[in-house]
Amino acid sequence: MQQQEREHFRLLKKKIVDAMQRAYPAVSSNIVEWRGQEITDFQEELGSKVNGHISEKWFYTHMKSESGSLPRIDVLNLLSQYAGYTGWDDFMYQNRSQVSSVSPIRKTNRVFIVVPLLVITVLAILYLAFKIYNIQEYRFCFYDADTREPISNNIIEVSMLLTDESPVNFLCDPDGCLVLKTDQATVTLVVKTPYYQTDTVIRLLDKFKRDEMIRLRPNNYALMIHYFSRMNVKDWQQRRNQLDRMISDSALIFQVYKTEYVGMELYTKREFINKLTMPASSLKHIEILDTKHSPDDQIILLRFRQKEEP
Repeated sequence: MQQQEREHFRLLKKKIVDAMQRAYPAVSSNIVEWRGQEITDFQEELGSKVNGHISEKWFYTHMKSESGSLPRIDVLNLLSQYAGYTGWDDFMYQNRSQVSSVSPIRKTNRVFIVVPLLVITVLAILYLAFKIYNIQEYRFCFYDADTREPISNNIIEVSMLLTDESPVNFLCDPDGCLVLKTDQATVTLVVKTPYYQTDTVIRLLDKFKRDEMIRLRPNNYALMIHYFSRMNVKDWQQRRNQLDRMISDSALIFQVYKTEYVGMELYTKREFINKLTMPASSLKHIEILDTKHSPDDQIILLRFRQKEEP
């Protein structure tokens, strides 16, 4: 069905409404709103004026909806005759100027819709291509600020801070390096590792220099506790005095277990020092998981686990 014929049929519906309103002035001007009695009155009008008949189902299919096909030509002739024309061809001929003036407007409306959609689609594709092209791979490696040696075989957590989003978290490889893909010009990284101080690193990224070396300052207290658990020291009292100065009296000290039944055990400062400094201590080969310090640089929180002896 041609677009022009559909436009003619829409116009014919309006002409039918005009003819109905001459006999029934109160009938709705919108044929889609016709119900029960109005449809019955229209059926009677067709029968008395042009000796024609349509069913209520037909009316709902063709007159109250935009169906995909025109009615049969004999029905179109009846409807055109009711509207005051000799038939469908006569109706189309006499109203050709009205339909031709409507069609360009509809085509113009489609242009106003389709063209912006095409422009938006093209811009979205170009933006995605630009983003993909600008994503670069950078490598960040961490080293000890004191020894200048790479930090390897340590748990190094890196959080990349984003604007208006939650941080993205990464774990470094065993060699102490992180490979990061981004299209940002600047990155802000929060670096946490048990035996080094937490640090916030801001880097201006250079596409021509994609390897970055970042130094971390040791967490001396965490390192000392780790060494104490592995070394055979004769002067136990000296070790106790050192631990007493390092740890706050109100410190929370947790031993974390890997078993499925017992997850964690809490120590007081005194209990922890006793277990760590007794010659027959059960705390050997401690691995520090996390520490927090007070403003006067004492440990106020310590989480550790005990590794199996090699």
